[in-house]
Amino acid sequence: MKIQEHVNIPIFQQIAEGVEDAILSGAFLEESQVPSTTEISVTYKINPATALKGMNLLVAEGILYKKRGVGLFVAKGAVKKLKQKRKESFYENFIKPMMTEASRLEISQEELLNMMKKGNEQS
Repeated sequence: MKIQEHVNIPIFQQIAEGVEDAILSGAFLEESQVPSTTEISVTYKINPATALKGMNLLVAEGILYKKRGVGLFVAKGAVKKLKQKRKESFYENFIKPMMTEASRLEISQEELLNMMKKGNEQS
């Protein structure tokens, strides 16, 4: 996880997204413990309240859960929830704008599919 101070994304949100990325990559498995807010704040040299705010976002979404006196853990089903959340975000942030622009440029569905296939071959 990397914190970028000079971007428009609040640090607490970067913390939450970094933990999400770690869960999706398998670094944190479901039912496993994640670093404490203290560990995060020390590692990234941020205010503990900022780290807590990021982690609480994930608790509110049901991605993490708290065990009193023990710490934070990845919830069962977190990977599935995160994939669904990210798919919806991908649709809103990439697909809808792409379709709007394709319409403006009168790009047919077939042309669009060919462009996507070409892009997939190059990656």
